[in-house]
Amino acid sequence: MEELSVRIEKLNLTEYLELYRNPSRLLYLNFLAGVARGFGMAIGFTLLGAFVIYVLQKMVILKLPVIGDFIADIIKIVQNELSTK
Repeated sequence: MEELSVRIEKLNLTEYLELYRNPSRLLYLNFLAGVARGFGMAIGFTLLGAFVIYVLQKMVILKLPVIGDFIADIIKIVQNELSTK
């Protein structure tokens, strides 16, 4: 019996049962987790996009023949969109 009690304590089963007894707390915690995930994804995509634009600008500076023109067009489009806002 003591071994079972120790295992249950290790699993934090009481916390899970408490969440199921109070559904509003479960919804609140899930909402906070969703907001945190969404905020993290937004920051991550922003940083990744900034890095990609930075790399593309550096490639334009190197004046690669085919890729450079394509990337230059993309950068012009992005800069136009940023300047209109």
